[in-house]
Amino acid sequence: MASGSRPNPLAVGRVIGDVLDPFESTIPLLVTYGNRTVTNGGELKPSQVANQPQVIIGVNDPTALYTLVLVDPDAPSPSYPSFREYLHWMVTDIPATNAASFGNEVVSYEKPRPNLGIHRFVFVLLHQQCRQRVYAPGWRQNFNTREFIEFYNLGSPVAAVFFNCQRETGSGGRTFR
Repeated sequence: MASGSRPNPLAVGRVIGDVLDPFESTIPLLVTYGNRTVTNGGELKPSQVANQPQVIIGVNDPTALYTLVLVDPDAPSPSYPSFREYLHWMVTDIPATNAASFGNEVVSYEKPRPNLGIHRFVFVLLHQQCRQRVYAPGWRQNFNTREFIEFYNLGSPVAAVFFNCQRETGSGGRTFR
């Protein structure tokens, strides 16, 4: 690593590896829940992410279209992620610079509800070559972002951001004596 450079937070958080292959982020992606901005590795509570976030794609190209997916690679628990990846949201045909609500919601937003451990919730932004029909998978569990990208010929992600989330109540977590 070169002097002054920081490690990639997506690699440190194992998003690269568990969900995505290495890629270079080329487009600014801003995801906010109310007044809270999603930052790589930041922590948000389930009550803070109950409502669909605002998503802004920071590029001004009226011809560009994007697909956004939100997945939980730690479902149902980080130590046994048998549902990896759980699909929480999918929006396609998002015009550049507009909020994701202007796209085609293929899979409706499902709020994160982690029961065991700390879960990562990963937003992945993909550039579409053209407007295309994307079909909702038959179920949310065992979604595979890499296979989805390959099947729809979407190429490498152009941006990604993730946050950590865990159950708000005291039960189900670690106990210290």
